[in-house]
Amino acid sequence: MKILIIQNKRIGDVLIASVIANNFKRKYPDSEVHFMAYEFAIGVLEENPNIDKVIPLNEKKLKKIGNLFSLICQVRKEKYDIIFDPYSKTQSRLICKFGGALKTIGHKSRKKFGNWNFYTHPTEGLKTSSKFCGKAIEDRVHLIEYAGDFQPINYRPKLFLSETEKKEDWLKKYSDKKVIMLGVLGSTPQKSMPFEYVAKMIDFIAKNYDAYLLFNYSPHQKKEALAIYELCHFKQNIILDIYAPSIRDFIKLMNQCDVLIANEGGTVHIAKALQKPTFTIFSPYVNKEHWASFEDGKFHDSIHLLEIKPDLYSNFKPKERKKIEKNPEELYLQLTPDIIIPQLNIFLKNNL
Repeated sequence: MKILIIQNKRIGDVLIASVIANNFKRKYPDSEVHFMAYEFAIGVLEENPNIDKVIPLNEKKLKKIGNLFSLICQVRKEKYDIIFDPYSKTQSRLICKFGGALKTIGHKSRKKFGNWNFYTHPTEGLKTSSKFCGKAIEDRVHLIEYAGDFQPINYRPKLFLSETEKKEDWLKKYSDKKVIMLGVLGSTPQKSMPFEYVAKMIDFIAKNYDAYLLFNYSPHQKKEALAIYELCHFKQNIILDIYAPSIRDFIKLMNQCDVLIANEGGTVHIAKALQKPTFTIFSPYVNKEHWASFEDGKFHDSIHLLEIKPDLYSNFKPKERKKIEKNPEELYLQLTPDIIIPQLNIFLKNNL
């Protein structure tokens, strides 16, 4: 049996979609599993023994109809038995419709007249989560139920490191203390806290815990990360001379750190897949029910403004969501360090 998983989205989405491959390969060890993802995200798939071939996509090139047509022709030549489409974007739907697979499985469009028989097995997205793994993972694993009985299902994403990668010593000169990885910025401005708030939390950690603090940010965010650093009053244990330039490097570096504190995003899913304790700060506009996974309030904990000040959301209409997401400062300012620090302190006491 030969299958293809298409997940043309961000890093966290690709990692959690790999759960499909893990469960499929467990039941059908002789199957051939291919995984199609944006090239900037494939680092989370490397060394995974449950994926036989990774097909990297260029996000900008895929938007050109000629490149998409060529990709569909390539997919047809592979003669897949099943194609899984967890995210159901326009390009992946067209690949499913014209890719020649015997069975295609993906979520129906919520838009009127939007389904067009893209899938032989269209599915309904789950309305709520009933599993400890959270809705985002449960939605993806739900797809394989249309391909057979895969019970018992393992919902936990996994990352795999080669023996050579495990031996790389990123933190050799900082081995005398524990290292806290700090995601000082979110993947987008909409997922990033005010710089002053981040600096205040860093000062609290540096003042109260004898640990190194390692800044993490995307390459294009260096200027903003240094601006946060300049706002900090306790700089002596902040690490700036070690930086992971790629997703694969971040995985290797995170594997040697002790905990992660970050805005919600792909780095949180990576840390969880490496079985590292995580404290997640959710953007006020992100649905925590969808993305909070395996949280027990101790090893994995998080905070969301909705839990603290639900009254702020009483007049929050769904139609206004996209407009407000572009300018999140108003609600982000309500999630102050004074609110976050007590819960963060408990997390650190439990995990350092």
